[in-house]
Amino acid sequence: MKFGSVAIIGRSNVGKSTLLNRLLKEKIAIVSDKPQTTRTRILGVAHVEGAQIVFLDTPGFHEPHHLLNRRMVRTTLDTFDDADVLYVVVEATAQPGPGDLAVIEHVKQAVAKQARPVVLVINKVDLVNKSRLLPLMEQYLRIFPWTEIVPVSAETADNVDRLLSVTVSLLAEGEATFGDDVVTDQSMRTLAAELIREKILQQTYEEVPHSVAVEIEEFIETKKLTKIGAVVLVEKESQKGILIGKHGERLKLVGTAAREDMERLFGMKVFLKVWVKVRESWREDEQTLAELGY
Repeated sequence: MKFGSVAIIGRSNVGKSTLLNRLLKEKIAIVSDKPQTTRTRILGVAHVEGAQIVFLDTPGFHEPHHLLNRRMVRTTLDTFDDADVLYVVVEATAQPGPGDLAVIEHVKQAVAKQARPVVLVINKVDLVNKSRLLPLMEQYLRIFPWTEIVPVSAETADNVDRLLSVTVSLLAEGEATFGDDVVTDQSMRTLAAELIREKILQQTYEEVPHSVAVEIEEFIETKKLTKIGAVVLVEKESQKGILIGKHGERLKLVGTAAREDMERLFGMKVFLKVWVKVRESWREDEQTLAELGY
């Protein structure tokens, strides 16, 4: 059978995590319209006919302003070394911009050190007229000699099957590393924390989403019920008030939506309790970042 790993890279907000979820047919990565939603490398395993593909979703390339962000960019760069194939994800709705060009420059350096296939994945084709795709592909071809160019829509699944077929053709023969029932190596605790953070991203704006982290302080699993206690960290008292909302309504919405997603994903009832704490400048604190897995 075919086996190999694929790094999914690109600037922020091009749809990398949505693409990962679509490729796996399972939601293991949180998604939002906020930049830098993905903060760590997320491993997902696709089991397709004749192949096992390990996908590595990465934080989006961006200009880092905090220690957290510098670590996110470093995580992405380190993932290059672990991948047999590289996906560079761009948007069909935009011309190649500075962020895309910066990503491609890193790819050129990586391929110069270790040759491997590089696939340009043009995402969000459902949002543009198909006549725009050929000129865009020609633009990208002038920038880099791609192994393949595959237009897709991660949102609608358009052409994702072709992307999988192309990927399998680029992999070497090998033995599967993961069992047939494994979709990710993330623990339930990690998934729970990320689902809470996703709901916060959907409910808050401006500086609040970037200033939030979630720490699971209690995780007790039984056959019928999982009890989870989570602490949401923010950097300012004002952010705490925004997140809790009037009479606690916003935090209640976050908790309810996260619990419902957890119950679907874990296949069991979940009792979830969420608190909010202020920890000033946690994004610059080495110990806090280590505790949070960043």
